[in-house]
Amino acid sequence: MKYVWDGSLATGHAMIDEQHQQLFAAINGLLTTCEEGKGKEELKKSLDFLNSYTIKHFFEEETLQKKYKYPDYPNHQKYHEGFKETVRNLSHQLILSGVTEALVREVQLHVGDWLVTHIQVQDKKMAAYVKEQEAK
Repeated sequence: MKYVWDGSLATGHAMIDEQHQQLFAAINGLLTTCEEGKGKEELKKSLDFLNSYTIKHFFEEETLQKKYKYPDYPNHQKYHEGFKETVRNLSHQLILSGVTEALVREVQLHVGDWLVTHIQVQDKKMAAYVKEQEAK
């Protein structure tokens, strides 16, 4: 299953939207690597990229939240920490078990689906607040 970026996922904040598109590309790359039965090394590279890009994106998003004193920052940060932990756990699972159907399901459910829901609910709310503050 590929994740497709469309207008329903746009937050209206250019940096955030561009980075979300990169995250979708990373997730899709990881899923393709799994589907094509690539070796552990290729999967590890895909997961490592997803992990490092996630850290970069969350840092920049949280920097915006702190700059504009986003009132839900502590909660939002907890979501991010949980997601980073999920990606770390997937990396560990890959090392232990290799590519399994369970790993692919985990990627879809706890990475891809999580990101879609997080963008639609949390990030849109946060981006609207940031844009409002930037306009002042």
